[in-house]
Amino acid sequence: MSPYRLPDAFLESLLQEDSPCGDATTFTLAIGHMRGHLVFRARGEMVLCGSEEAQRLGELRGLTAVGPMRVSGSPLAAGDEILCLGGDAASLHLVWKTAQTLMEYLSGIAIVTAARRGHTAASVVCTRKNFPGTKAAAIKAVFSGGASPHRLSLSETLLVFPEHRAFLRDEAPGTTIERLRQCWPERAVVVEVNSESEARRWIDAGADILQLEKMPVEKLRQIAAYAAASRQATKIAAAGGIDVGNAAAYAEAGAQTLVTSAPFSARPRDVAVTMESG
Repeated sequence: MSPYRLPDAFLESLLQEDSPCGDATTFTLAIGHMRGHLVFRARGEMVLCGSEEAQRLGELRGLTAVGPMRVSGSPLAAGDEILCLGGDAASLHLVWKTAQTLMEYLSGIAIVTAARRGHTAASVVCTRKNFPGTKAAAIKAVFSGGASPHRLSLSETLLVFPEHRAFLRDEAPGTTIERLRQCWPERAVVVEVNSESEARRWIDAGADILQLEKMPVEKLRQIAAYAAASRQATKIAAAGGIDVGNAAAYAEAGAQTLVTSAPFSARPRDVAVTMESG
């Protein structure tokens, strides 16, 4: 089931961007009034995302869905039909490339499911380093791929970076954590560190989650063991350079959460398109 649908205003902006003054070729050929249909299919294996938006793009231009639509999150094999739209040629051409490209890029992000294979005990979460202006679409793909967002925004999480601590002077870690918990008692306190000595200090201080930035696997293993032996129940998250090539190693070493930006630059999946008259 799709986690949510992108709003019409966003979809209209995509259509307007691609055809601000209509489709010159279709207009000049005088074929816009002719009837036809547009079929989208998976060209190879993929995890689908954006089919609901593709259908809605068609509806916004007067097209109708012909037959069932495959929903976001569906695993597809090569040749599987995703969606068929019917209507006039002018509208079919206006919607065609925008719908195809949106599904291709979002389905590429949804490949995060590959990072979960073999170590489902470790959660995969995606950072907020998506291309600016695409967050709602990118996060839908993250959900469709079986992962979750690391931080939807600065407004919803407490994540203390070294850049924050540069302004805290010599404040003790325990004091920092206590202040955060007093102000926002319902939020977990997450602290990012990049050294073993810092990790031990913040574990001893009682951080809820320790985010280890670009930490070698063996070093993370040692820190995870230290956290497990402490009485603080600090959870370990691996961040910085996490991708499908090393995710399993970090999970095996003791990371309960794998923080990654890699899906946002994943290769788009291929969606095949067939357009016919009649």
